[in-house]
Amino acid sequence: MIASLRGILRTIGTDHLVVETGGVGFLVYVPRPVLEKLGSIGDEVYLQTFMVVREDALLLYGFATLEQRSLFETVLSVSGVGPRLALGMLSAATPDELRIAVAQKDTTRLSRIPGIGKKTAERLVLELTGKLDLKGLPAAQPEAPPAVLAVNNELADLLVSLGYSSAEAGAAIAALPSDAPGDLEERLRLALRYFGSA
Repeated sequence: MIASLRGILRTIGTDHLVVETGGVGFLVYVPRPVLEKLGSIGDEVYLQTFMVVREDALLLYGFATLEQRSLFETVLSVSGVGPRLALGMLSAATPDELRIAVAQKDTTRLSRIPGIGKKTAERLVLELTGKLDLKGLPAAQPEAPPAVLAVNNELADLLVSLGYSSAEAGAAIAALPSDAPGDLEERLRLALRYFGSA
């Protein structure tokens, strides 16, 4: 088991990188947030890693923190969830956002992650409840009225269509003031202000 890797960054792909150490280049699949914060080709990098052994391949997955790696391993324990989907979840949301979604049984939020349908979201909530460490999570927001939830869901879809990730859309919506107007256009303006776009 390769638990960590330190070396020189040689290649950055869309979902992977190559780290050279001791003259050997390791191809490591990483979540998008890790790719975005790595630095430049030629820099030294350090990753927490998890190796998946298959009949036809040895695959290495890399993470910035032990928390990310631990969450990846826990998500892999869910039936029907493979490494690529688990990696996609960590690309679409932060560990805290995923833990909050599970704690609040928010299958709608989970099913916005690419590759996760309603049934998989329900299975994630069912199988991960009790397995995730929920200490230190931000306090749960009070449940919004159904009309506001519907507008927020529409707003999240709109923000994703504008190029923001599901995680970014969720963060912008969570940051809306409690007295924000209920109409979509005004909530969109406030959400864009969160991103500094308005």
